[in-house]
Amino acid sequence: TYMLLAMTLAFSAVTAAISMAMGLGQGAALVLMLVGFGLLFVVHKMADTSKGLLAIFAFTGVMGASIGPMLNYYLSMPGGPALVMQALGGTALVFFGLSAYALTTRKDFSFMGGFLFVGLLVAVVASIANIFMGIPAVSLAISAAIVMIMSGLILFDTSRIINGGETNYIRATVSLYLNIYNLFIHMLHLLTALGGDD
Repeated sequence: TYMLLAMTLAFSAVTAAISMAMGLGQGAALVLMLVGFGLLFVVHKMADTSKGLLAIFAFTGVMGASIGPMLNYYLSMPGGPALVMQALGGTALVFFGLSAYALTTRKDFSFMGGFLFVGLLVAVVASIANIFMGIPAVSLAISAAIVMIMSGLILFDTSRIINGGETNYIRATVSLYLNIYNLFIHMLHLLTALGGDD
């Protein structure tokens, strides 16, 4: 699972770099994001077959390409490259720290599932509402909440993999990939806002 996760993250980084070099706009990013959602269902449908591997690379490639325009936007800011590196470092630190904790203690974190699901639902609804309201403080609070929820989900998903709750390595990889993906995006948003550039 971790090897596949590393490969999909590396592939995402490559497709993100390609979309940045191509200078894709926000509209293209939105289209790619929607394609990504569609591919997510394909991955879950094919997870038990050999085609699942192709599907997961298609999905992570599209998701990587979809954040190219956002990364270009952040990198064009004063001090942007440093912020992106901080967000990457922070995401790696959180992921490895929490995964190591779950792997070494072998605790069962499945009890957190309900809380995390409700939290995620609330965050998604709040995000959609804030698209129309456009309140920076609310968007900051949502990002902080999502960073916390994704951290919880890393513990939850890792413990499911260890304790046999998730035996399909493709589904397990997708879960962890999405946790890292969202953690990075919202950590970048938080760092930018706290740096006073937002």
